[in-house]
Amino acid sequence: MANRIILNETSYFGFNSREVLSTEIIKRKYKKVLVMTDKNLIEAGVAKKVTDVLDNAGIEYRVFSNIKANPTVSNVKEGVEACAIANADVIVSVGGGSVIDTSKAVAIIMNNPEFSDVVSLDGVADTKNKSLPIIALPTTSGTAAEVTINYVITDEKRVKKMVCVDPNDIPVLAIIDTELMLGMPKLVAASTGMDALTHAMEGYITKGAWEMSDMFHLEAIKLIYQNLEKAVLEKDVKAVENVALAQYVAGMGFSNVGLGIVHSLAHSLGALYDTPHGVANALLLPTILKYNGSVCANKFVNMANVMGLETNGLKEEECVDLVVNAVIELSKKIGIPQTLREINAKEEDLPWLAEQAFNDVCTPGNPRETSVEDVLELYKKVF
Repeated sequence: MANRIILNETSYFGFNSREVLSTEIIKRKYKKVLVMTDKNLIEAGVAKKVTDVLDNAGIEYRVFSNIKANPTVSNVKEGVEACAIANADVIVSVGGGSVIDTSKAVAIIMNNPEFSDVVSLDGVADTKNKSLPIIALPTTSGTAAEVTINYVITDEKRVKKMVCVDPNDIPVLAIIDTELMLGMPKLVAASTGMDALTHAMEGYITKGAWEMSDMFHLEAIKLIYQNLEKAVLEKDVKAVENVALAQYVAGMGFSNVGLGIVHSLAHSLGALYDTPHGVANALLLPTILKYNGSVCANKFVNMANVMGLETNGLKEEECVDLVVNAVIELSKKIGIPQTLREINAKEEDLPWLAEQAFNDVCTPGNPRETSVEDVLELYKKVF
């Protein structure tokens, strides 16, 4: 079997690295820029840090900011209309996963108009053309959307999070400027960081994992576990930088090998309750790690070692508990909710959630074979 790996073309890292944006736009001969962001980032002045670079270089642009935290089909359609009005030949995407995911859907449709209904992009869509070029500047340290071939859009009518997988959507340029991440509210920094840890841990134990993805995921696990607490609670610049790097590294891995049922269960919560994706992943992660540890305990030994946990004399199954407990403690320290009750989930909704999660595109990648009944029991344990 051939193991495929797809990575983005060019990336810049570091504090204030957004300054390369104007140079790259001019070098690539882009003339019409659509800046996609969200209203919170405009109000916080984060988007302005990017548009100032464009202003200083005399680059004209339009702004589209009507994007929800869990972006919808309607958001995408409005974005396509804004992109057409702007006659854009490049999208500059400034935001977290929600903004970059919306940008991907818009950019795909602009060059593949037969998918303009948006819902036909669900799963692995057979798009023929590369998307309109995207330059992604993430403002959170979680989704790694700037380097992945995935994006997630909520279909309001079906109450479903569509996980879209398409190599044609990958940004041509990623700029990971940690200055854009320093202003994250505590819960956003915590939940997006735990989202990145979920990517790294799920990607490491997924069925599709192989040597190169393991390399990415283990390094990401180490960096996140060692730095996330300081990044969230102290806004330590070096720690923020390390988490930003780690989420990108994790993205290079999981984008190519898939994830598991932490994401399946999280997608259903997001679709029904509009739960922030990172929060959903974080509160589900320990319980599902324990569940999966029964079939891949050897991998938990390696995770424990890169996390700096003491494994001498421990059996493999004991290392599963060691890792799970370490994740729980980290999650508690940075203020992540620990139960579904805390996010206002309803017990009577659990059977519907389980059915939806079982049918999610991430479920087949889970290392342990599962069933609707298993998924329901996992929801109950976290409830």
